[in-house]
Amino acid sequence: MKRLWLSFAAVVTVSFAILGWIGTRIYQEMPPIPGQVLTTDGAVVIPSGAIARGQNVWQSLGGMQVGSVWGHGSYVAPDWTADWLHREAMFVLDDWSRREHGKPYEQLPPEEAAGLRGRLEQVYRSNAYEAATNSLRIDPARARAFDACLKHYEGVFLHGDISYAMPAGTVSSPERVRDLAAFIFWSSWAAAANRPGETISYTGNWPHEPLVGNRPTGDSVLWTGVSIIMLLAGICAMVWWYAAQKPQVDHGQLPASDPLGQWSPTPSQRATLKYFWVVSLLIMVQILVGVVTAHYGVEGDGFYGIKLSEVLPYSVTRTWHVQLGIFWIATAWLAAGLFIGPLVSGQEPKFQRLGVNVLFGALLVVVAGSLTGQWLSIQNKLTDATSFYWGHQGYEYVDLGRGWQWLLFLGLLIWLFLVVRAIRPALKNAGESKPLIWLFLMSAGAIGLFYGAGLNWGQHTHLSMVEYWRWWVVHLWVEGFFEVFATTVIAFFFARLGLIRPKFAAEASLLSATIFLAGGIIGTCHHLYFTGTPTVALAWGSVFSALEVVPLTMIAYPALEDLRRGQLTPWAKRYKWPIYFFVAVAFWNMVGAGLFGFMINPPVALYFMQGLNTTPVHGHAALFGVYGMLGIGLMLVCLRAMNPAAEWRESWLKFAFWTMNGGLLAMCVGSLLPVGLLQTWASVEKGYWYARSTEFLGTPVMQTLRWLRAPGDTVFAAGALVLVAFVFAIRRKPAGG
Repeated sequence: MKRLWLSFAAVVTVSFAILGWIGTRIYQEMPPIPGQVLTTDGAVVIPSGAIARGQNVWQSLGGMQVGSVWGHGSYVAPDWTADWLHREAMFVLDDWSRREHGKPYEQLPPEEAAGLRGRLEQVYRSNAYEAATNSLRIDPARARAFDACLKHYEGVFLHGDISYAMPAGTVSSPERVRDLAAFIFWSSWAAAANRPGETISYTGNWPHEPLVGNRPTGDSVLWTGVSIIMLLAGICAMVWWYAAQKPQVDHGQLPASDPLGQWSPTPSQRATLKYFWVVSLLIMVQILVGVVTAHYGVEGDGFYGIKLSEVLPYSVTRTWHVQLGIFWIATAWLAAGLFIGPLVSGQEPKFQRLGVNVLFGALLVVVAGSLTGQWLSIQNKLTDATSFYWGHQGYEYVDLGRGWQWLLFLGLLIWLFLVVRAIRPALKNAGESKPLIWLFLMSAGAIGLFYGAGLNWGQHTHLSMVEYWRWWVVHLWVEGFFEVFATTVIAFFFARLGLIRPKFAAEASLLSATIFLAGGIIGTCHHLYFTGTPTVALAWGSVFSALEVVPLTMIAYPALEDLRRGQLTPWAKRYKWPIYFFVAVAFWNMVGAGLFGFMINPPVALYFMQGLNTTPVHGHAALFGVYGMLGIGLMLVCLRAMNPAAEWRESWLKFAFWTMNGGLLAMCVGSLLPVGLLQTWASVEKGYWYARSTEFLGTPVMQTLRWLRAPGDTVFAAGALVLVAFVFAIRRKPAGG
């Protein structure tokens, strides 16, 4: 056991040291933000401070929930970086052609057109940023292109665009649109201008735009090959390791009856029941706004003829859809942590129930307040400064205003305090359970503390650094330490039921955590390939994100072991459906996180696929398939432990389980995946801008494929509705023999 702890400590220490070093490199080499942009003859194009103000405008209108920047964000509107870059480049080509040849660029002979493209690439690749004066000088043709693009964006953001699911007044004034345009211009400049002394742009030549010479770099190709080799080597090593393990019995003398059969829930455990009611309600609300959000992709201003965009625009419904998913999953996990404390220690600390109730009230305030603030921000009812603190931060998955974020962090610390005080008594006479208890406390501590990484940026922080810290929350907090916590909680329940020895459970959990975090911590960088980061992020991220997939290829082994344990004794069959949801977690870990995740993670793949519908394939299958199913499984375990003798409506759970999993699979492979693959073809063939354009997405084939989400969504929603009905009905079922 000591060797496992040392390995765990070494992996965590070394991995965070490397991740921190990469963060310093990003800070040192992120693209500069010019104070002003001038033409080569001295005319002011973008005045001082406009780019920073534009970033704040972008944040307040929903940021990543309204299209995307550098590939991160939503999928209905364009990627503004790629859209601006292509529009500007085409304008410059046409401007030069009309001035020098007296005709539009499209009418030029191939030789003359090629000459202009060569000049265009040279102009865009050159880096004319002057650090001494903090200014950028551009060709006068680019200044004229800026005005042309600004005129187009005024039409989009002021007057609305149904094809982008954007209502009129998305931005409240022409002045704010101009600032927003300055920010988008900067993101596109950084995407084409070479880093000093190098031949690749600040974003690693992303997005794909042949007009300005943006193509995959040699580093992207090289590290893609290395990542695939590492994946295959890791799988081989894992297979050999599994084959070398000696068969051993992981349980002692099995209990003759359910060890929880006579358990009487403590007051604080009974108080967690309302958490699960809220979880169920939030699932339904999330599905409802998700249906509306998906429909905006084919009917940009309403829902089957009902004009919703003025009251609930796409940016609001998508924000709520993402936030509600995080809220209900986190609530289910937090409630499980509160429930398991007395179950392990066998004691109820004084005032524990009061603490659980106070925390519940605080979480409700954060949920309701943050969702309201996001609506007010997107409806232009808050200033940009107020919006950052109490409205919308603009960053996907961390959308809630900074004030609400602080309150949520405080709530997590309260939760951590409640969990620790409930489980501390178990350490006194823990015996062989002691390592498992310590692992549980460490994972709970990580959940409580690592959300604080999202507090490391401010309203005016550089986008590259925001992305670095944002993925600490999204990847490390959600995908990393919640995974460790969940593994430990599941092991606790099996150990508490006597179906696995505590020592074996601790060893298995610690080994799993070590293997997963060995790739998962540094693997965070696979989100940062093209966000203004140096090549070092791509190199480390590509290798270690491949290693993340390795344990997922063998995840069927522990899943089948969970099924086997559930069949060891007749009374264990009471826990059949919670175990089934745990098995579903293993399936979606393998498919959603492993297969669909690695599909887009190698650098060359992500270069063409980032921000296309291949991303929500991975997102839905991993976020709901893994963490959502796990949250449901934990909820069902707690409900069963709360009343072990109650008779459950097994047919309801059977229907919910199969329809939710089947609907999720149909949604992914029947609609999102084919749309994403066709977009990838378009991205490779013509450029990233085209894959995200209404010109391509509006074709009959693409519209049909987008409509094909409806069958899977409907089946999934039916299963979720039955699950919610089951949760509310179970409390009315009498406890019986």
